[in-house]
Amino acid sequence: MTDKRSDIIRQEILEKAREYYSASEEETVSFRPGIDMIPFAGRVYDENELASLIDSALDFWLTAGKYAKQFEREYAEYFGLKHCMLVNSGSSANLLALTVFTSPKLGDKALNPGDEVITAAACFPTTVNPIIQNNLVPVFVDTDIGTYNVNPDNVREAVTPKTKAIMLAHTLGNPFDLDEVTAVAGEHDLYLIEDCCDAVGSTYKGKMVGTFGHTASVSFYPAHHMTMGEGGAVLADSDELARIVCSLRDWGRDCFCEPGKDNTCGHRFTQQFGDLPLGYDHKYVYSHIGYNLKVLDLQAAIGVEQLKKLPAFIEKRKNNFKLLQEGLEQFNDDLVLPQAASGSDPSWFAFPISVKQDSDIQRGDLVAFLESRKIQTRMLFAGNIIRHPAYRNVKYRIAGTLENTDFIMNNTFFIGVYPGITEEMIEYIVKAFKEYFEKHT
Repeated sequence: MTDKRSDIIRQEILEKAREYYSASEEETVSFRPGIDMIPFAGRVYDENELASLIDSALDFWLTAGKYAKQFEREYAEYFGLKHCMLVNSGSSANLLALTVFTSPKLGDKALNPGDEVITAAACFPTTVNPIIQNNLVPVFVDTDIGTYNVNPDNVREAVTPKTKAIMLAHTLGNPFDLDEVTAVAGEHDLYLIEDCCDAVGSTYKGKMVGTFGHTASVSFYPAHHMTMGEGGAVLADSDELARIVCSLRDWGRDCFCEPGKDNTCGHRFTQQFGDLPLGYDHKYVYSHIGYNLKVLDLQAAIGVEQLKKLPAFIEKRKNNFKLLQEGLEQFNDDLVLPQAASGSDPSWFAFPISVKQDSDIQRGDLVAFLESRKIQTRMLFAGNIIRHPAYRNVKYRIAGTLENTDFIMNNTFFIGVYPGITEEMIEYIVKAFKEYFEKHT
């Protein structure tokens, strides 16, 4: 059978896109030490992502579609879970990963306003914001220096009769103590939400993070382990939780038909809901106060190709981390270098560094020097979240002290390990540190 003219043109367009990528790569200038910025993170892609994106654009399907379904299926398989629900950002994923537990469909197990959720004060705000946005009370615990994760003893001591959930991130890809934290959650019948936005591919005792909790979140922002530009996902093994997440994502509707589909359940006009008339159209029945947080198929088309590269991305991150660890250990007298959690194999998001309290150098001076050498740095996110203006009037509780969290706020920063960083760049980074310490010690 002869191909349709439109199919032939499509293939020509996709081939031209691949040619364009190859031509643009040939024009790329190689790394120039001291001139070109070494970013802490960035996108890594090739002609396949570009062609996939254009292929989706030619379909002109303007919401979630075939690429989204393919990605959700393949990404769930990657984690060994039943469900992956794509959303428009990692922040939205965090929101839904917690909000799902407020659903009235959970009956007596639903979270209610005023219930407490244990979390870390040294964090990115979108791990904490869903707690506040759901009228729950964050309970902040301190963080250990080196791993930059919560001490599980602090988590255990923070539990009260009001505690209903634990929501924690695997900081910069380093898994928190999942043995102890899951034990606390199990003993007290608490929901556990894993924020894996920085930790895709990290394992704890051979098991993938994101598979220990009741739900987990991931992000596909360009800085993360793989990208869709924007985008995120909620992971779950429970059919019930997956249905609720999809409802919350899709305006709060009770119907689970895919976009463009009708009457999947076969009972669109025969059911009774609330005080609605018998047989009210199921596509317009709402069981949650929801949002519209769907991803675009254009984004998912990129993600399908990025997922193929994810294992190589993870290995490159691990290798870059190892090279930095080896290169910077000579400065151990002044710097705290990162420590992998016991039993873990982190897929590092970045390389965190703390200036020791008794050191003669200052974080600000070191960071300014590195930036002057075109080495991009970042703070460990919010440092101490409760010190920020947005949280002045928020109701929260502190369990114990936040002494280490304040230390992180004042002394910690990170540099990149993303796959776009070459060994040549790492050699340059180590030389820059050496230059700094030769001048300041």
